[in-house]
Amino acid sequence: MAPVGNDREREPLRFVTMGLGWDPVRDGVWSGGFRPEIDLNAAALLYAGRRFTDIAYHEQLLSSDGAVRLLGDNLTGHGAGDDEVITIDLTRIAAPITSILLLVTSYSGQVFDVIENGFCRLVDGLTRREIARFPLPAGPHHTGFVLGRLHRDDGSWQFHVIAAAIPARHPAEAVPQLGQFLT
Repeated sequence: MAPVGNDREREPLRFVTMGLGWDPVRDGVWSGGFRPEIDLNAAALLYAGRRFTDIAYHEQLLSSDGAVRLLGDNLTGHGAGDDEVITIDLTRIAAPITSILLLVTSYSGQVFDVIENGFCRLVDGLTRREIARFPLPAGPHHTGFVLGRLHRDDGSWQFHVIAAAIPARHPAEAVPQLGQFLT
């Protein structure tokens, strides 16, 4: 998918929503009757240049400037549609912030190929237009997924798809791997 954002024909991005969804574990999926719940987490990591500065995720629901908010931590995938939602008011992002990376991690450790109907997406909060949508990629070590990067360019925000799988169960494990996506 090509970079998406504010080209000359579109209004600049001002408010976006990241959605993450998956289905809960069904009976019979795991052997022996043990059914560990699937706990995926959405995160937005804020950077000033290449320096990690802030985050909104399941352990800190609100960024320090109040512009990025996780609306709750779903521990099981129960519920229709987006199970976790992060709202980002780009008009309120602190001036030093130049990039926001959007991340999904499997906190409970299941790789994405055992998770049914896992997806993440980015929606323009004003027009409700879906900017990007991806299934969570199957793979033997895929417990993290970088959806994309919001970045400030001459005062306006753009979105670039990254769509890269990484091994990370928690954002702290992902941070050392994310520098490559900041250029």
